[in-house]
Amino acid sequence: MEILHFSDRNAGSRLESLERLPESGTVWLDFHRDSDPDWADKVKHLTGISIDERHLKDVNNDAHPSFTDSTDDYEMVIFRSLSPLVDEDQFSTRPTVFFLIERVLVTVSPSNSRSIEATAKRLMQGKARFTVHPATIMFLVTNNMVDRFLSMRESLIAQLNVYRDALLDPKNPFDDWRALLSYQKQVLTLEVLSDTQGDAVTLWRDNTDTEIDDYLSVRLADLLEHIRRVSEFSANQQREIDSLVQLHFSAVAHRTNEIVRVLTLISAIFMPLTLIAGIFGMNFVNMPELKTEYGYFFTLGGMFTLAVGLLIYFRIKHWF
Repeated sequence: MEILHFSDRNAGSRLESLERLPESGTVWLDFHRDSDPDWADKVKHLTGISIDERHLKDVNNDAHPSFTDSTDDYEMVIFRSLSPLVDEDQFSTRPTVFFLIERVLVTVSPSNSRSIEATAKRLMQGKARFTVHPATIMFLVTNNMVDRFLSMRESLIAQLNVYRDALLDPKNPFDDWRALLSYQKQVLTLEVLSDTQGDAVTLWRDNTDTEIDDYLSVRLADLLEHIRRVSEFSANQQREIDSLVQLHFSAVAHRTNEIVRVLTLISAIFMPLTLIAGIFGMNFVNMPELKTEYGYFFTLGGMFTLAVGLLIYFRIKHWF
């Protein structure tokens, strides 16, 4: 458990332990989901407030989407953040839970949350130009989370460019469909995640009992704008993937049509020649043409003339 206390002058201090709440200022209690299973008892000891059983289950649900709820004693916000365990093909997310109580912010987060660490470090430097209270701390943490999603755009665009070049390469047919579908699933997950984040923040802002000052109001609008940008980027990536796949199959169909056309022209030229060869290959005794002295040469000349004539005709028609 991490305990941070911010006085009315925004001066921050890290406390080793806390038996009762200070008479003034804001206290931030950060619990790690894995190492602090009794966090709810500690919160009740300090604040006298019991966390609802449903919300306790939500905290332990690692797959819970971004969400907000409230009781008469506190407000709860679940916000999914980017996990640092990201490989080359997939990214994963995990929830951080905020409980906003009067003068107290309780966070239940993963043990290695970068956003929590970055926000605590910033606040402890004492350079905040705003009043530090539970809502502003929550905003700083969630804003840090969304900025990490925004930073993913460059890597996703670079990966899409690789797929674009591979899909439109006429010399090397694209066959890595599993990887492309994995990328599409990743972008779709990001889009759904952004939508639920935006809904949670908007719902909390519209229904909170916390007094939202001018600073927080502007910052929340910026946060929602950042979430919207992530959502729009994901939707654009989805449309780009669909367009590339359609273009790929159009190019494949075009190449197939070209091949079929060439084969059709070859067949059209050799069909009459095959007919002539078949006629003169008949095993009849009385075939007058077989006794013609120069029939062989006339036949070959006629077949050659017919083939050249068909080629000229097809060329005039621009069929090749």
